[in-house]
Amino acid sequence: MAASNRAKLITKLHTELKKKYTLPPSQPSRPLLEHLLYACLLQDAPYDLADEGLAKCEQEFFDWNEVRVTTVTELTQVLSGMPDPAKTARRLKEILQAVFEEFYAFDLDHLKKENLGKAVARFESMPVMTPFVLSYTIQHGLGGHSIPVDYAGMVIMLATGIASQNEAAGGKIPGLERAIPKNKALDFSALLHQAGVDLLMDHNDKKARALIDAVAKGSSERYDEWEASKKAAIRRVKKRRRDEKAAELEAEAEAESAKQAKAAKSAKKGAAKSEPAKTKTSKSDPKAASAEAGASKAKPASAKKTSGEKKSADKSAETKEAGKKKVTAKKTDAKESADATTKKTSKKAASSSKSAATKATPTKKSTNRKLSKRKPR
Repeated sequence: MAASNRAKLITKLHTELKKKYTLPPSQPSRPLLEHLLYACLLQDAPYDLADEGLAKCEQEFFDWNEVRVTTVTELTQVLSGMPDPAKTARRLKEILQAVFEEFYAFDLDHLKKENLGKAVARFESMPVMTPFVLSYTIQHGLGGHSIPVDYAGMVIMLATGIASQNEAAGGKIPGLERAIPKNKALDFSALLHQAGVDLLMDHNDKKARALIDAVAKGSSERYDEWEASKKAAIRRVKKRRRDEKAAELEAEAEAESAKQAKAAKSAKKGAAKSEPAKTKTSKSDPKAASAEAGASKAKPASAKKTSGEKKSADKSAETKEAGKKKVTAKKTDAKESADATTKKTSKKAASSSKSAATKATPTKKSTNRKLSKRKPR
């Protein structure tokens, strides 16, 4: 769209907003951090709910550091009155965490005294910073010229033809600050926010539909077509996600079945390998073979003993008895030899005593010798 046509449509939109909507109460003076957090609550929400959410956070928590460390679930319960409490709580917590990581403090008023470009650059470096929160902080906290447009306001810009799809997706409208001067920027942004939130919360809101039709004829029809296409896109996305999930589950089931089949196949291979291994061990090791044969014929062997086993048992009994007899015979021989040695020693002692006695008593020569008759030669 040409810049001149865009500027004309923006001016006409401002005129129609002033006719159909009234300005909200002016915002009180706040610290820079509270302007930042209020913008997190105000995005796609009415002014009264944003005021209520900020007051609840200040009442329920000791300070903003406690809000930073609390859970999203607890913060969602505190902000339950918001249109989308979970999304708002997550955005508020992420902004607080980003501020703490960037400045290591929650007192940001020193940025008001610095150059506007440096302060904006530090806020833009935060990955969780949204275009609406940044523009609102620049406009209300830093005193710069910026017009905050959230999703609700961007829908009106898109329906009236002021912004294209790509521009709406980027969150910035070229030439908006040139078409609306700084002294009218606060009023324009407040009125646009009211109209956008009304149309977002009720797609059939008569005042908002009349506004966009007054700016450009056929805007309400384009808005309906855009809503229908958005719903169809959402349905397609949901269907694709369901299909992807179903495909993942099917792939997991197939992988599990393949794993089980592989395990069963490996178990069969292991059983087939174990059988030839048994036969090999029986051939190589005769003891193992005899043990296997005995195990296979355990029942008939136990029922009836063979004759060889009986003979071996009788032989073992006979050898035991023979051994016992040998032991007793050896004992008796040893006893007899001991008796013989004792008898010999006693005889030697008696003979030695007799010889001693004969030596002690001298023998007399016999005088009466008998003459022996000798035979003649």
